[in-house]
Amino acid sequence: MAQSAGLGRALAHRYCGGADAQAAADTALALRRQGIACSLFHLGEYVRSPLEVERNVQAKRAAVAALAAAGLDVHVSVDPTQVGLLQSPAVLSHNLRRIGTDLAAAATGPGRHALMLDMEDAGVTDATLAAHAELRAAGMPAAVTLQAYRHRTADDLSGLVRTGAMVRLVKGAFPAGPGLALQRRQDVAAAYLAHARTLLSPEARRAGVYPAFATHDTGLQQAIVAVAEHAGWYRDAYEFEMLLGARDEVARSLAQDGRRIRLYVPFGADWWPYAMRRVGENPATLRVLLRGGRRHG
Repeated sequence: MAQSAGLGRALAHRYCGGADAQAAADTALALRRQGIACSLFHLGEYVRSPLEVERNVQAKRAAVAALAAAGLDVHVSVDPTQVGLLQSPAVLSHNLRRIGTDLAAAATGPGRHALMLDMEDAGVTDATLAAHAELRAAGMPAAVTLQAYRHRTADDLSGLVRTGAMVRLVKGAFPAGPGLALQRRQDVAAAYLAHARTLLSPEARRAGVYPAFATHDTGLQQAIVAVAEHAGWYRDAYEFEMLLGARDEVARSLAQDGRRIRLYVPFGADWWPYAMRRVGENPATLRVLLRGGRRHG
């Protein structure tokens, strides 16, 4: 009922790319005309049912095909828990290889192509990093996400830099106690910038690292640009990532300034919990969405 109401349609339009992969690719194509790239993500994580896992795998593969057909970056994000990790590491490996094989075959044109592994809760970090290493060893264009608030991230990042990985850096949002993660916002922001410096180091550039800085914090974005320019990184050698609908005006500003910017574009039928999390992160948008809901109701 909530999803079908006017407010629901307003939420879906703001934060999600559509009900299926083709609709999401159409959204990505429209954004590409504004100089903004996308990573498609089919909603639905932490699933154990073989039927649900297979549905997620097929949705990821459909996203690969739709992006390739549109001539866009074939860039698809995957949560390991949505494609088999909760069943077994073997199931996860098999399904990631299916998606990765499709992506490698489709990623023939220009662009930044990647099977991006999202990082979830602390209990799956090792399995996610192992899956990323396995995909890269198989020659697939895999990338991985690291969370700045985790205490272990400096060590994980050091290993990834040595191998010339594509790394998306996020602040981190999963609940984690002080033994696992930083707790204060200012400490997380400081850690994020420190890790960004590692990703923009001379060692990282020599190794072929491609950094993706996923943050809506304009202060951090400006600091990262200053670090990159001081270190001699070209604008096309790294990118910023943001969530569709979160701060689209900032994304457009970055694109107009000649920065690489990519939006995380979720799609699928189960979008209500995702959209409500976005509203929870930025409650000020609710008033605008309520007005939009009345217009669309």
